[in-house]
Amino acid sequence: PPPMAAPAVPGGAAAPASEALTTATLAAAPPEQQKQMLGERLFPLVHRLQPELAGKITGMLLEMDNTELLNLLESPESLLAKVDEAMAVLRQHGVLPTEEAAAAE
Repeated sequence: PPPMAAPAVPGGAAAPASEALTTATLAAAPPEQQKQMLGERLFPLVHRLQPELAGKITGMLLEMDNTELLNLLESPESLLAKVDEAMAVLRQHGVLPTEEAAAAE
């Protein structure tokens, strides 16, 4: 069977990213797939804001509750605030050099 980690396959089990992710759609999926579905939709949005760190930030966001994640998908302002928060945490932990952080703003 083809590997499960191929979200780009059309007609795959996951709904296309253009399709809105609803609480019902999410609830219908098994828990381990729920985070993947959310992650697949969050990543491109985060990538637009922070291309260099999109993977890391998306991973951080996925620690949040699924209902909060759905809110981030629907609210660009909330997403921006959370991405900024994640950047601040990364800076605090020395993951980001401060010059790069200043240049990114």
